[in-house]
Amino acid sequence: MAGQGSGGNVLAALCSFFIPGLGQLLQGRLLIAIVQFVLAIVLWVVLMGWLIHLWSIIDAAKFSPPKS
Repeated sequence: MAGQGSGGNVLAALCSFFIPGLGQLLQGRLLIAIVQFVLAIVLWVVLMGWLIHLWSIIDAAKFSPPKS
């Protein structure tokens, strides 16, 4: 994927909008994708999952891969 603000990040943010962590998975960040997905499920039980859901969307949109 290209850097922040790229079309790939927009697609990742849209994916995370529907399923928390899916955008991170699309970007190849498996660990954070699992963390966000599990946290969202756990916190939706107490109606606070929207916080993780929002974090997932913003994180996917702002991701910039390390420069090598």
